[in-house]
Amino acid sequence: MVRRRLRRLWATPAARLGLGLLLAYGLVAVAAPVLAPCPADQRRTCADDPYLVPRDGFAADPRPPGPGHPLGTTARQFDLLYGLVWGTRTAFKVSLLITLPALLLGVVVGGVAGYLGGWVDELLMRVVEVFMAFPFFLAAVTLATVLRAETGLAGSPLPAMLALMAFGWMGYARLVRAEVLSVREREFVWASRALGVGPLGSLLRHVLPNTVMPVFVVGMMDIGTTVLSFAALSFFGLGVPDGYADWGQLLSHARSRIPSLSTEWHIVVFPGLAVSL
Repeated sequence: MVRRRLRRLWATPAARLGLGLLLAYGLVAVAAPVLAPCPADQRRTCADDPYLVPRDGFAADPRPPGPGHPLGTTARQFDLLYGLVWGTRTAFKVSLLITLPALLLGVVVGGVAGYLGGWVDELLMRVVEVFMAFPFFLAAVTLATVLRAETGLAGSPLPAMLALMAFGWMGYARLVRAEVLSVREREFVWASRALGVGPLGSLLRHVLPNTVMPVFVVGMMDIGTTVLSFAALSFFGLGVPDGYADWGQLLSHARSRIPSLSTEWHIVVFPGLAVSL
């Protein structure tokens, strides 16, 4: 079943294109120290945290692409090439650290609800519906703001990550529940129960392995959505700290330059392309 679904996925041109883009971004992330090395005069700063984007002065006006800065600089002189390349690592890190816990939580909740049924199913699905009643991005912005204010983590990406996790698991739970409701009635599950396998063993050994493949496919597609959502939070100042390599924050430097974008196009085009792809 798994091989058949993988072959069908590979037969889709969009899937092959997506895999190619993912591999390209992966190569950029792995080769970040080579593609965007730290300037010689800022080696000490990079040694402490290579994700801090080097600055070439403090002038307000961006510089166009040229020697020393192949993609130019943003307002306040953050190097665009360095920010984009190391921002690829940020995108991979935050998307995986957000998507995987949300996926695991959804699998647990949906698996338990679908297999046990009855009042357990009713209770867990009502919890899912309560979370789904909130508009996703508005809820994430609100929770990230509260966490930054109440936990003292204003300089950390953790509040934004927790906010996206808190409102990103419900779709997985509903999908797993639907799959489990179908699989739990098949003959091999009844055979395992007749042989004395308990509910938990049957769920873990027979039901979930035959239901999680669609969930992982959806999770892989949601990685792109997670990158967009985290970039949006960073754009509004709720994601990474100032000066950190992140595509959303690079775009945020262009907000004060809107009247000059006809000549300072590079501060929008390059990070915008990274986010769009």
